[in-house]
Amino acid sequence: MIRWLMAFLFAANLATAQVAVDPARTRVSDGWWTLEIALGFDRITPYRVFTLDDPRRLVIDVEGASFAGLDADSILSGDRAEAVRFGPLRPGWSRMVIDLAEPLVIAQAGMVAAEAGADLTIILDRASPEVFSDKAGAPPDPGWDVVTGFDPKVAADLAKSEDFVVVIDPGHGGIDPGAVRGGIKEADLMLLLAMEMAVVLNAQEGVQAVLTRDADVFVPLAARMTLARQVGADLFVSLHADALEEDDARGASIYTLSPDGGSAAARRSVERHERGDLLAGVDLNATDDRVATALMDLARAETGPEARRIADALVASLQAQGVLLNGNPRRRGQFAVLTAADFPSVLIEAGFLSNAQDRAVLATAEGRARISRALRDTVVLLAR
Repeated sequence: MIRWLMAFLFAANLATAQVAVDPARTRVSDGWWTLEIALGFDRITPYRVFTLDDPRRLVIDVEGASFAGLDADSILSGDRAEAVRFGPLRPGWSRMVIDLAEPLVIAQAGMVAAEAGADLTIILDRASPEVFSDKAGAPPDPGWDVVTGFDPKVAADLAKSEDFVVVIDPGHGGIDPGAVRGGIKEADLMLLLAMEMAVVLNAQEGVQAVLTRDADVFVPLAARMTLARQVGADLFVSLHADALEEDDARGASIYTLSPDGGSAAARRSVERHERGDLLAGVDLNATDDRVATALMDLARAETGPEARRIADALVASLQAQGVLLNGNPRRRGQFAVLTAADFPSVLIEAGFLSNAQDRAVLATAEGRARISRALRDTVVLLAR
């Protein structure tokens, strides 16, 4: 019997009734030397608010809230805020991020009961860059970004099993949608591809697939790596779909870790795919697993070449399945999800969402199935 193992159980989201956000009572606007944020909810709910630097932004986390009914452009006015984005953060919580055009510190924040439910008001005052930097930072809350809901016993049993464990990591999610082209979000498309891959892999005897997320939620990069270690990953596969300003680039490519920054294209891809952690306030330099450098370099002496062999085999399998490959299908880059030393990791760029032909192929079940079958064929060879 096929065992379906998902990395995260989001029962908490389903068990808790969502807090409705009223667009008519929600705005981000300039005041007299201030920035004023008003959020209208249908009831009182826990929240937290803080600022982050480099780039300057205000972060508002709300328990149980859904921002689905909001339109960022319609609630934003004035010059002190440059952009607003929002989405699911983690099970049971949503996040709004406001990009600040100048140094502004929180002068007032409070939620009060109102006739329509509850009103959250936040006022930011102007400040010097030095004062802003001094006051910026997430509240001391150890474990906030630790992913919850995964059964430790299941992870431990899987880690001890003789099965070949493939951790599939659908990129982006939640507040970080990734590339958006032609009405398709990279986060949604890669989640669909990951789920289909898991079905194909789990049909193989001695192979187990684990997903780093099974819903549209934000998962920090470090948490994805932690999950892979918990389940004893034999292979980590991160899924993405590239996007460029121009639309002529086409085809799939496979990345492995580069000891330097890699090509200019690779560096741009890293910046695009890892912006989600930046938006959510995660310091990549502090959480990308680059600790105990000497020991990790020693471990990479084994897993690095193995990752490159897997990537080469995967390119051949993709070609055999009729997947269109990029003119340069084997690439290297310094993606945080490729930095683990204790298991081989590869990153699949399934195609270019910025290209209409690639989008059309990836939007079909058969187009995605070819990629899934290519991974299956590669894993079957590895698991022997």
